[in-house]
Amino acid sequence: MAARDVLRHRGPDDAGEWWSDDGRVGLAHRRLAIIDLSPSGRQPMADVTGELRVVFNGEIYNFRELRSELETKGHGFHSRTDTEVILAAYRQWGLQCLSRLNGMFAFCLFDLPRRRLFLARDRAGEKPLFYSLRGRVLRFASELKALMADPHFPRRLDPEALDCYLAFGFIPGSRCILQGVRKLPPAHALLFDLDTGAARVWRYWMLPAPPASGVRGRVIEDELIDECESLLEDSVRRQLVADVPVGVMLSGGMDSSLVTAMAARARSNVKTFTVRFPGYGLYDETDHARFVANHFSTEHIELDATAASPDLLLTLAHQFDEPIADPSMIPTFLLCQAVRRHCTVALGGDGGDELFGGYIHYPRLAWLRDYAGRIPLPVRHIVASAATAALPVGTRGRSWLQALGADMARSVPLVMGYFDPRSRSRLVDGAAGLRPRVAERVWEEAVQSRGDLVYRATRADFHLYLAEDILVKVDRASMFHSLEVRAPFLDCRIVEFAFGRVPSRLKASSQERKLLLKALAVRVLPPGFDAGRKQGFGVPLDRWLISGPWRLFFREVLLDSGGGVFDRRRVEDLLNHQVGWRSNSTRLFSLVFFELWRQEHKVAV
Repeated sequence: MAARDVLRHRGPDDAGEWWSDDGRVGLAHRRLAIIDLSPSGRQPMADVTGELRVVFNGEIYNFRELRSELETKGHGFHSRTDTEVILAAYRQWGLQCLSRLNGMFAFCLFDLPRRRLFLARDRAGEKPLFYSLRGRVLRFASELKALMADPHFPRRLDPEALDCYLAFGFIPGSRCILQGVRKLPPAHALLFDLDTGAARVWRYWMLPAPPASGVRGRVIEDELIDECESLLEDSVRRQLVADVPVGVMLSGGMDSSLVTAMAARARSNVKTFTVRFPGYGLYDETDHARFVANHFSTEHIELDATAASPDLLLTLAHQFDEPIADPSMIPTFLLCQAVRRHCTVALGGDGGDELFGGYIHYPRLAWLRDYAGRIPLPVRHIVASAATAALPVGTRGRSWLQALGADMARSVPLVMGYFDPRSRSRLVDGAAGLRPRVAERVWEEAVQSRGDLVYRATRADFHLYLAEDILVKVDRASMFHSLEVRAPFLDCRIVEFAFGRVPSRLKASSQERKLLLKALAVRVLPPGFDAGRKQGFGVPLDRWLISGPWRLFFREVLLDSGGGVFDRRRVEDLLNHQVGWRSNSTRLFSLVFFELWRQEHKVAV
């Protein structure tokens, strides 16, 4: 099957296909063998009765406990896989089985007696799931390119998705860059009735309400540190389970170092990997990673990534079936390429920043709330409007002046955005039927009024930036190399702990961030570890665009090739003012990557 084998990179070890007797339901799968490498793990997999079939991408980390419980209830198993546990869990608990699954997953289960398809996606959105419902025909796949393998599949740009992309740098929620296609959002399920063609989508899990304010004390804080340590240790222990080589991606930052510390507790032969990127200068964290690895006596492997040339973006545009505007996809791709030579599964530190207040904009938001918030809102509105009108896009500090116009008591300013409504309108200049301010409505819907500003900001980043940028980047970059990356911080118990138990004062203040994890780091990481360092995982794009092959490549894609979506004058202005007090490198990257993506997949405007 062409659609199945387009995804060979997601599963190079085996391929399977199954059709119902009446030919109305077909399931196909590419397997990356992780648990039970025998043919018993082949998919699509049937349960012991033959009435259920499933295709599944991901890992269920508590499958052993679930299997033991299900065996006491009379369920039998013929394999050691977590896939078979999903089938038995559904037979035992029906749709409520989702509340029992702890893992990263996207699956579709066909229930023959009820003549329905049951699709679901994990709580954080680690594994993707696209679908198209036209008439009474449902098609779904892990990646959009599998749907586009059909030469007759429509490829027309969705204008609302483009508006969101230009605002956020990604396409959020259920929207898709192509008209007629949807994404099943994280923590959602879909039920499709084969006879009526009716589909129902619902959310099966939500973040908990913020913890009650006012509870303070050293004892309470110590209890939270203890709980965090225990949860993270158990999560890492579960995620080290595999029948293939497993390693830890160790950058030397706090999150990956904590994962390494817990891995060293769980086993004595931990492998850690650090990748050195040629030409990245200050972005090289090899020494910090080596310091942590030496302390925990891991089998530490330092790898040299291949040099990043602009041509790599052509490969990335093919692999990323929806565009995202994150230049860190470059080192992520090269990291996964290097690590895959040594292992099939790798643990990383993703999620720690969103859960525990690690980004630099959290203290800045807290400062705005504590100090700028004292200025009357009408006055702040005037300042924000003046900044939008008078300062060119990319002016340093412009987004924070615009943020003054937000009501800090109820909303969260979009300080990490790319183009504001006015800039988007000018950039597209009517092309693609762009409807400005769709993105702002999406942002407002993602930001609920409950909780304080830090809680609201981390919650919005969990639902949007983490799910639609970070996890998409990691999934596509890793699966291109058939590498499974796991995120212990995204264990659902840790997510619920972070949002339901940890007060914002232990996440970020106007002076500090990640306070609870820093306290844990003092406890478990080596003396001398710099818990305040926040390097980030990026590339020196500003420097690359001053002159040389990257600047020439960007100009060719945006200006010299012709036929692009974006207004030429606006693009030239961004390119010509890429020094000094203006910085538009990430905005230019977003435009270049979109055009490369559109050309690669032949998408009409």
